[in-house]
Amino acid sequence: MSDAILVLDKVTKTFGHGASTVHAARAISFSLHAGRALALVGESGSGKTTCARMAMREHSPTTGQILYKGRPIEGAKADEIARYRRSVQMIFQDPFASLNPAHTIAHHLQRPLKLHRPDIRGKQIEATVRELLERVKLDPDIVAPKYPHELSGGQRQRVNIARALAAQPEVIVADEPTSMLDVSVRLGVLNLLNEMKKEMNLGLLYITHDIATARYVAEDIAVMYSGQIVEWGNTAKVIDNPLHPYTRLLLSAVPDPDVRFDDPRTRLQPQEVDDIRRRSAAPQEQVVEHEPDHFVRLV
Repeated sequence: MSDAILVLDKVTKTFGHGASTVHAARAISFSLHAGRALALVGESGSGKTTCARMAMREHSPTTGQILYKGRPIEGAKADEIARYRRSVQMIFQDPFASLNPAHTIAHHLQRPLKLHRPDIRGKQIEATVRELLERVKLDPDIVAPKYPHELSGGQRQRVNIARALAAQPEVIVADEPTSMLDVSVRLGVLNLLNEMKKEMNLGLLYITHDIATARYVAEDIAVMYSGQIVEWGNTAKVIDNPLHPYTRLLLSAVPDPDVRFDDPRTRLQPQEVDDIRRRSAAPQEQVVEHEPDHFVRLV
């Protein structure tokens, strides 16, 4: 963890009190490193977005701590918090709702430059806006003067990526960045995230319900269910040799062109799915290292 940019160290988040307490995250630990991506995978309600919001400091952990370059964020000085907020940027799921419809694309990119880049002034701001749009493969002359409703979903998401890059971050938190896009444009956005990660040496937290895209984007993976990470490690090792029943359940939902979807021999029965969910939801304390860089909680 010593060379990690961002670390969640045994972080727990609960909402409510007494019998109504919801454990949104249970003792979550993971780290983000420069030039590497971690895919946090799970279905809706598993706790992925709660982890993202804690990383963005929208939620404070109930227990545990968040470390930025080895130092706890909780109780940090104002200038350290400001540096953290600049260094950790987010790409939201909805490419339209995350842009203000009353402002042009140029305005959306100028604002983070004015907030986080005091070294840029005057005409340099306009030049930097052009560079950011070109970096995400959009034509500045066409896109900059437009409003969000005048762009396609894929173009708007590229603008969101450019806005995140404007602050010169070290970490990008991408919360389901392609789930609301047409299938035909998803690959282009994923390619762009991969390029940014490598060229700018960014740490990337890629949050998704689609385990099939994890191999394409991330070197590391953490599978999450009911507030806890149940299996994690090298992406290829986890996907090629899933050990936890919930990981196998997620992979069973990935379409396979060589398998008939209506063949009862290849489908999990409803009672089997319910049993996997029930067992996986229980707190699982014992962790086994199956092989180097491949860990699983025992059910």
